[in-house]
Amino acid sequence: MENCKHCHKEEQEENIKIEIVKLVIALIIFVIAIVKIVPEKLTIWLYVLAYILSGYGVLLKSIKNIFKGEIFDENFLMGVATIGAFAINEPVEAVAVMIFYNLGELFQDIATDKSKKSIISLMNIKPKIANLRENNEIKTVNPDELKVGDIIIVKPGEKVPVDGIVINGKSFINTSALTGESVPRKVVINDEVLAGSINENNVIEIKVTKEFKDTAISGIIELVKNSNKNKSKTELFITKFAKIYTPIVVFLAVILAFVPPIFVGFENLNEWVRRALVFLVTSCPCALVLSIPLGYFAGIGKAGKEGVLVKGSTYLDLITKANTIVLDKTGTITKGNFDLTKVILAKEINEEELLETAGIAESMSNHPIAKSIINKVNKKIDAKEISEYSEIAGMGIKAKYKEDEILVGNSKLLESENIKYYPCNEVGAIVYVAKNKKYLGAIVISDVIKEDSKEAIINFKKNGIKNVYMLTGDNKKTAEDVAKCVSIGNVYSNLLPNEKQEKMKEIKEKTGITITVGDGINDAPVLALADIGISIGNTGSDLAIETSDMVIMDGKLSSLNKLIKTSKRTKKIVMQNIYFAIGIKVIVLILGALGISTMWEAVFADVGVTFITVLNALRIFKK
Repeated sequence: MENCKHCHKEEQEENIKIEIVKLVIALIIFVIAIVKIVPEKLTIWLYVLAYILSGYGVLLKSIKNIFKGEIFDENFLMGVATIGAFAINEPVEAVAVMIFYNLGELFQDIATDKSKKSIISLMNIKPKIANLRENNEIKTVNPDELKVGDIIIVKPGEKVPVDGIVINGKSFINTSALTGESVPRKVVINDEVLAGSINENNVIEIKVTKEFKDTAISGIIELVKNSNKNKSKTELFITKFAKIYTPIVVFLAVILAFVPPIFVGFENLNEWVRRALVFLVTSCPCALVLSIPLGYFAGIGKAGKEGVLVKGSTYLDLITKANTIVLDKTGTITKGNFDLTKVILAKEINEEELLETAGIAESMSNHPIAKSIINKVNKKIDAKEISEYSEIAGMGIKAKYKEDEILVGNSKLLESENIKYYPCNEVGAIVYVAKNKKYLGAIVISDVIKEDSKEAIINFKKNGIKNVYMLTGDNKKTAEDVAKCVSIGNVYSNLLPNEKQEKMKEIKEKTGITITVGDGINDAPVLALADIGISIGNTGSDLAIETSDMVIMDGKLSSLNKLIKTSKRTKKIVMQNIYFAIGIKVIVLILGALGISTMWEAVFADVGVTFITVLNALRIFKK
């Protein structure tokens, strides 16, 4: 299966390369024909060759769609109009229109291709190896080969290959990729561990309880696959427009060619046919075909400068209609790493002394919170002076340093020792410190909220986003504290990936077009399910970035507000181009039907209007 996906990916890339080569060759031949550096007799054949190279795909699609009963689309109109241009001896017009049309289509394919590759990259999150213990020997095997009951060894830094239960050893397990829980979890004998979690420090032995196909990480892969299948594809405006516009234009052209001669005589049939072909050339939607994609590409380029990578014009258009945004917490609203955010002192002690006392007790621990405290201690700690060190489950650490008894942990630890303290209500993990039965103060360790998060969330509402939700795997208290700080009223916590997806479905059903922002592997299914999935580029997992439709490269939620404004401006300019192009064409079409306009007016209605709309589209880059 993996090989098939790889082959499909290579085939897609190869097809794009072939299209690029064909268009470049067609353009070169077209230029040679225009500058007339070959004999006059060969010029027309150069136009024909350039037309076939650039228009073969369009004509083939049109023919196939006719057999399917889908006659009137943009491919049919492009074919009829350009062949009509050849018929009235305007080959330059025919080839130019076809080359530019295909160039726009090619850019669109390249821009959207990356968003279709997420399934291929899914296997990157799968643990590559497993250390199987068999007959007192350790063998390296593929996780797919493991069976229920097998005993595996997981070394520090390795991913847990399958779900299982710890039977020997203890360690800290980082589950943030699966659950979004920002604090690594301590596991001991009989604790369950999930595939895809990362073992942080000690060797542990695990008894396999599920084969890989039944694990949580395998479930994530399936969730992403199914979500991608269920995501609707927004039909491009030009396709919708062509379904109405094309049959009307063709029908009017046929009437113009054959009905008037019935009344004025068939001796002027050639003149009426010529008028009909001029009518068709005028009707060619080159201005729309060029200016609409160019407008969106300009919008995509502008968004890129503002820190957001957009993987297709569809999403740029769709975000203007969104009324709901769903945010992950860790790495999206917060920075995703622990730091000491506040020190609260009791009397007769300074900050340096408090941190040094806490650092002494934490120096024997590998917990991330302990490391955050130790990093703030300026003095070197002599581990030889520490005695009677013990970790009290669910409370903290008790240690003796020289002649002093030090306690570092949560409020339960101090209460168990009957030490009077002052409760701390700050957001984050609260570490209380006591020495010789005397309370010294508290240290607040938290996943720091990004500087721009609160302002960005407030501005979402100003930009038309009525509903803001937070979905996180983190615990309820931490989630609610963070949500309160950034003004989010709708919070759902303690969610596993499949629960996040179910909650996302509920939100979509009761709101409208939904944006989701996340950064972890656990966010990938929700990103794939959302109308617009947005990942955090500077901290996000590869899978989240591949699965998403947009990527915030600078990691700032405020960049998303800039994107919404750019998208609305882009849509406004695109609609201006549509109204202008159609308006001019209608006028020239009427004049052409009456025999008043000539091919010059027809060319202006196509090439001139195209030029004007292109210039208008480039205004998107300003401001």
